[in-house]
Amino acid sequence: MADGEASVTVSTNGGPHDFRSLLSGEDRDFLIRNNGDQVKIDSLEGKKLGLYFSASWCGPCRRFTPSFVEVYNELSPKGDFEVIFVSADEDEESFKDYFSKMPWLAIPFSDSGKRDHLDGFFQVEGIPNLVLIDEDGKVVSDSGVQIVQEYGVEGYPFTQEKIKELKDQEEAVRRNQSLRSILVSRSRDFIISSDGRKVPVSELEGKIVALYFSLFSYKSCVEFTPKLVEVYEKLKAKGESFEVVMIPLDDDEESFNQGFESMPWFSLPMKDKTCGKLVRYFELSTLPTLVIIGPDGRTLHSNVAETIEEHGVLAYPFTPEKFAELAEIEKAKEEAQTLESILVLGERDFVIGKDGVKIPVSNLVGKNILLYFSAHWCPPCRAFLPKLTEAYNKIKANDDAFEVIFISSDKDDASFSDFFSGMPWLALPFGDPRKASLSRTFKVSGIPMVVAIGPSGRTVSKDARDLIMMHGADAYPFTDERVKEIEAKIEEMSKGWTEKVKHALHEHELVLTRGGAYICDGCNEEGNFWSYLCEDCDFNLHPKCALEEVKELKDDFKGEENPKEGWVCDGDVCKKA
Repeated sequence: MADGEASVTVSTNGGPHDFRSLLSGEDRDFLIRNNGDQVKIDSLEGKKLGLYFSASWCGPCRRFTPSFVEVYNELSPKGDFEVIFVSADEDEESFKDYFSKMPWLAIPFSDSGKRDHLDGFFQVEGIPNLVLIDEDGKVVSDSGVQIVQEYGVEGYPFTQEKIKELKDQEEAVRRNQSLRSILVSRSRDFIISSDGRKVPVSELEGKIVALYFSLFSYKSCVEFTPKLVEVYEKLKAKGESFEVVMIPLDDDEESFNQGFESMPWFSLPMKDKTCGKLVRYFELSTLPTLVIIGPDGRTLHSNVAETIEEHGVLAYPFTPEKFAELAEIEKAKEEAQTLESILVLGERDFVIGKDGVKIPVSNLVGKNILLYFSAHWCPPCRAFLPKLTEAYNKIKANDDAFEVIFISSDKDDASFSDFFSGMPWLALPFGDPRKASLSRTFKVSGIPMVVAIGPSGRTVSKDARDLIMMHGADAYPFTDERVKEIEAKIEEMSKGWTEKVKHALHEHELVLTRGGAYICDGCNEEGNFWSYLCEDCDFNLHPKCALEEVKELKDDFKGEENPKEGWVCDGDVCKKA
């Protein structure tokens, strides 16, 4: 199951429940509408119910409620489904304002006892939460929010059987996928162009079609769209059978209309229910995503956005053979990599030192270089900086043929300058276009990230941050050979140490364990690599602390003869040698 995919889970309080006692209060046998009208609880007999736990102060609730209203309004004419709002608001004014946007019923705000009771009874740990109850009073699911988000009206009556049926239908679509099966709905067999034309989906059949999942307000999409436009127009100019269909994920219609009017391709209508289905169907996890559908209607690739960023039109037609060809190109490019090839772009052939002094890239050729991707706004970056600075100063003191270059992801020049002022090394200027190409080349998906470049200009390691965190300056020059040397030393370090010890500071036996950094519970100093650990209690002792006590016990018997030949006495225990 994909992350976030709905499943039908049943509450421990599955019922059946008597909805009268469930919903009524002391001297109250009614629910209310947002205009103040009272509705007798008895009128709900024989209906399916949704208990909607929500609040005006909750952002996810405010985002979910409008889509839930749409589903409710479509189901309402059936006459067999009702929703009861159980508010978590803290004041009546907020409750009334939020409830005014809901077409269903509610527990009166004044009945806080019943609202609290329902919250505890159904073990509501977070909101929005939607508990679905069938006409017999049995809980169908307490995952109603996920079900409504993924299936909408089609999920009704939201039973396990219905959700299984929908999942089976999706699997059948996957097995027999075609362009029509993924783009056509019951009410629509067309896509739209930027000038408002309705274009039949059938006109795209037999072509390579890119489904572009995008948000006009999302920075990564804003940056990617011009590159996709360039590729699209080049392929169309060559007469290739290629089309792009945008799958808009925007909520703001004005933003969509303004953005789409300049697009050369097609789109699904904004807020079309197929958009949400395709998000689930293709298990969308990142934006932008560009899914490629082949001429036969089958999926060729789940996301070629990064490939287009790197290779542009050369990525077409996105087949496995083309990707194998691109992999060979990448391999050859890596083998031919030099410092100039990654750091020089047109007239930008320099980095900067303090006060903006320009340092030619040519001055750095032949040195060991660390590319330090970081930003002032990033807490892990700020936490890592002292460790990197310490390693830099130690390495630099012994080898001047070493340098670090800061590559900033800061949002403004002032933040960049402030962060850079505390660094003893070099940097790319703020906003330098080389940052984007370096991020693509080294596939930087998170910061801080440190890439080690050797004297030849080729990449030595993309994991230099982890090496510095673990080994500090000892990791230099970050090569595989150096890592193997360090590993051998670490293994050698533990030779002769006993596998298990008992220590006065802890009641349980401690086991010699290889791990990362820790704080010794004996001396309160940082340790690394080896510790004597009680895993159950998360109790660590540095070997010097754990073994010191053992040594002292052994020293107590120095100069004494063993009580019997062939035996060794250790502390208060004598064992056969």
